[in-house]
Amino acid sequence: MSVPLYQAKAEMFRVLGHPVRIRVLELLQDGPRPVRDLLAEIDVEASGLSQHLAVLRRAGVVVTFRDNGLVMYALSTTAVADLLAAGRRILREVLTDRDELLKLLS
Repeated sequence: MSVPLYQAKAEMFRVLGHPVRIRVLELLQDGPRPVRDLLAEIDVEASGLSQHLAVLRRAGVVVTFRDNGLVMYALSTTAVADLLAAGRRILREVLTDRDELLKLLS
C-alpha cells in the first residue's frame, strides 16, 4: 500500500521543519561541504549535527560521498535549493503583507 502524496509531502516538510536542517541546506546550496565546515558554521554539537544530517540523508534531501578521505555532503537535487528560494519568497510576501496590515491598524 503506497502512501498518499499529501502524506509524503507532509513528511518532507516535517523533515525540513528544524532550523539546523534548514541551515545545513542553505550552506549546501553553494556546493558540497565536509562535516567539519558545516560544524564551523552552525552552532550545534557534532553529535546533534550528525543526527540532523542522518535525517536529511534518509529523506533523500542530501547525499554523501568521500573526497580525499572526507565525508562530503551535497544537495541531492537542485530542487532543494528551489524550495528554499520559494520559502524566502513566501516569507518576504507574508512579512510585507503583515507590515502593511500593521500600518493600517495603527
